Amino acid sequence: MRPFIPLGLRVLAALLLVSGAESMGPAFALDNQVFPQFATRIVHQVHLDKQAFAQASTCLSWFYKGSKNPLPPIQGIRWRPIASSQPENDCPRHYPGGMDAARDDFAKTQAMLAVSLTVYEFALVADDNDDHAYNAAELQDLFSSLSLRLDTTDASPSPLATLTDRFEHWYRIRNLDEVMKGMGILYERGYRVTPDDRAELDRVMK
Repeated sequence: MRPFIPLGLRVLAALLLVSGAESMGPAFALDNQVFPQFATRIVHQVHLDKQAFAQASTCLSWFYKGSKNPLPPIQGIRWRPIASSQPENDCPRHYPGGMDAARDDFAKTQAMLAVSLTVYEFALVADDNDDHAYNAAELQDLFSSLSLRLDTTDASPSPLATLTDRFEHWYRIRNLDEVMKGMGILYERGYRVTPDDRAELDRVMK
């Protein structure tokens, strides 16, 4: 014999199910937009950082040639920038302080490019199935790895706004400790850098 359930409770349960489904709809729709918009924001910054790093690298090499001293080995990012067509005109204008100014800017732009690239790798890793969208589980894992609370209510900042704000904070202070900790947590949960991720990172670095 089936247990007796008052009609009022059955109606209430049905209403709760409908309400729950309706409340989940916008959240899942929003999830599909978080990754592409977040990725676009980061890639835009990567391209700006590449241009700045190319300028600093080219001019630092040019100043060293003028000083007759060999350029010391470059540590860190291995990327061959496109040289300026007129470094003899561009470099003194960009760096009136000469070699020291170019060297300082080289270190700064290299660090900024490293931040934007590492955050992009983090964003790619969080897209576990490489479908260019964060599903609810992936987004929850991403926020959890950063010790952030995922809240999709209208009164809270959107997930995209929250992630963009974190990226801009990391970029501003040039510190990746939080990112690397989050990456480690995702790895513990089975996330990995996939061949598709590597191909995408190679693409943005060209």
